[in-house]
Amino acid sequence: MSTNVHPVLQQFHDMLTKMKSYEEALGLMQWDLRTGAPRKGAEQRAHAIGALSADLFSLSVSPEMGNCLDELEQPGVFESLSQADRKMVKDARKEYNRSRLIPPKLHQEYVVLTSHAETLWEDAKKNGDYESFKPYLRDIVAKTQQFIDYWGVQDTRYDTLLDAYEPDMTVAKLDSIFGQLRDQLVPLVQSVQASGKQPAADFLFQEFPIEGQKAISHYLLKEIGYDFDAGRLDESVHPFAIGLNPGDVRITTHYKTHDMADAIFSSLHEGGHALYEQNINVKYAGTPLASGTSMGIHESQSRFWENLIGRSRAFWSRYYGQVQQTFPSQLGQVTSEMVYRAVNRVEPSLIRIEADEVTYNLHIIIRYEMEKMLFNEGLSVDDLPDVWNDKYESYLGVRPKHAGEGVLQDVHWSGGGFGYFPSYSLGNMYAAQFMHALRQGMPDVEDRIARGELLAIKEWLTERIYQHGKLLTPAEIVMQVTGEALNPQYLVDYLSAKMKDVYSL
Repeated sequence: MSTNVHPVLQQFHDMLTKMKSYEEALGLMQWDLRTGAPRKGAEQRAHAIGALSADLFSLSVSPEMGNCLDELEQPGVFESLSQADRKMVKDARKEYNRSRLIPPKLHQEYVVLTSHAETLWEDAKKNGDYESFKPYLRDIVAKTQQFIDYWGVQDTRYDTLLDAYEPDMTVAKLDSIFGQLRDQLVPLVQSVQASGKQPAADFLFQEFPIEGQKAISHYLLKEIGYDFDAGRLDESVHPFAIGLNPGDVRITTHYKTHDMADAIFSSLHEGGHALYEQNINVKYAGTPLASGTSMGIHESQSRFWENLIGRSRAFWSRYYGQVQQTFPSQLGQVTSEMVYRAVNRVEPSLIRIEADEVTYNLHIIIRYEMEKMLFNEGLSVDDLPDVWNDKYESYLGVRPKHAGEGVLQDVHWSGGGFGYFPSYSLGNMYAAQFMHALRQGMPDVEDRIARGELLAIKEWLTERIYQHGKLLTPAEIVMQVTGEALNPQYLVDYLSAKMKDVYSL
């Protein structure tokens, strides 16, 4: 490396460190806003978040950043950088080129809008009141359309949004992948329904005191390796995880008095996200590499721990005793096999986060199709509830009674998260493919789960996925872990095998 590069590289690192500090402060403010900040302060908090976000945005597209990138991308210079520095330069360049034309005032207005809208969404969802939330959503969609124009339209307008969450993913690819899933999962659902069998599940919906549910959630999170010295578990309307840094990764869950399993699975889901962030190599702390490589890979870990581990027979044979001991009067006559079958029943439902593994992807496909309609086909925000309800009736045979269990059920749109939902199904596919690779390398994995040796699985994932943070791309991760590109057939095979077991098909 030439002698004049070192100061430029140091300047680049200093800028990234400052930006990461802003991100951590903003993350803490967002977490507080969603976990109990006084409602009367929410609007002013949104403005404070907007002001700091504007400063962060300005740093990412500043002339100083552009000059650093120009210097570090020079022939002979870029090749001399470390792998980590090359990745950070490439990512910073992508963000710089993507956002440098966006007026800072528009960006700040958008952040203030979405921060405030997330708080208002909670009330609208609770009251099933779409009309009160609609003006905010209309403004969020309109501003997102403006951003797409500044970012530059890819093959379609929606492609531009997808790339922010899953690099190199396109509508053309997703249409093909989702088509394969739909064509194989719909007949599987039909086979289950035609079997005339349905596991009993009424015992899951008795009264389960919240304190007992909290104790179980904490216990299971410790079992999978969540470090409470580097995180905490709180409660929110919509469960989420937020990684401030590898030593501070916080999660929330949601407790329902008359649903024993809901908090267990949401805690495992968010715990999976947290394991990823807590186990990134500490040498990346304070850099942009200290995060997941994509939302699809991130969701693969939440879905892996929630479903492939948490809904397995081996898991319930090992951990049901603790649940039963916590709720002896409710579950005294219930066996672990009964619970295993109950939590794996297939039943078309209205709520995505409560959906079974087989129909879950249909919930995602509905959202994916609606987001494409919004940004590629001109669907009006006014028409969203009716389109949503019609699609649910068509795909799942159920129809929402109100917006709270329909179009308002997810927090994502209130925060401008258009393009995020496909990550969940991609995560399901990645997770099934990773589990196949795990079984190849650890043939006794089911026995290990049944013995409560979950830390061995966490270590396997840390070595292959977690420690790399954002250093490797999703495609590189999948190829490195499994030896092949993303293949949706692993998910279909996994679900087919499980349904044959649960329903004796």
